[in-house]
Amino acid sequence: MEKREFPRKEFFKDIPEKDFGGGGEGGGAFGRKMSHFSSRIFSIIKFFCGVCLLAFVYAFTRAFLSELTLVNRSLQDNFWAGVISFLVFYHFLWEPVIIYRRGQKILEWAFKFFAPLVKTAPYVLPIYTIVICCLYSILSFFVKNEELIHYFMYLFGFSLTLHIIFTAKTLRAKQDFIKANYLFGIAFIFILNIILAAFSLNLIFERFSFVNFFNSAYVIARDIFYAIFKQIFLPS
Repeated sequence: MEKREFPRKEFFKDIPEKDFGGGGEGGGAFGRKMSHFSSRIFSIIKFFCGVCLLAFVYAFTRAFLSELTLVNRSLQDNFWAGVISFLVFYHFLWEPVIIYRRGQKILEWAFKFFAPLVKTAPYVLPIYTIVICCLYSILSFFVKNEELIHYFMYLFGFSLTLHIIFTAKTLRAKQDFIKANYLFGIAFIFILNIILAAFSLNLIFERFSFVNFFNSAYVIARDIFYAIFKQIFLPS
């Protein structure tokens, strides 16, 4: 039987890929269009989820402020003094972006063993607020000074505001379709930061209840979505 010879690879190299039904220019263009289209659809879905998260932003913020009123009034004033101080410092004196980036590098180093957290932790976790809470917890055992809690509340408000402002600025600078990533990202991060802040204050103040805070936020968010659902689907 005559031995059958197969064409060598050189025979195929001059034949266009589209002749094989593969991803030539037409296939590549179609793939790019589909990828672009799916990216737009995903952005619209993410934008819608971001809009839904705004209800939780309002709910958790309102619940946090409600619980904060149970803390001593002078300590509330210290917290708001820290918030306002950063805003004034940021808008009129200097943008301490280098401080924010140093904090991000610390978190990147701390979570380098777990790749997904290396990218998300610097945006989600307010490192300086966490450090301040830890330092206060340690110092309060050794330093019996009533002024210590006032300094803590001031730095607590200052550092928390620093993290939220610069995270929002970083996310806003990234270009995306209808700002879907920004809206979803900043709403999600803000909620997590408020939850973390409430949990921290719950550990420090007896009158600040994390359980009441969470339950109150749930009830507020539930009422918002029920009101929207009733307005759309159950008109009077």
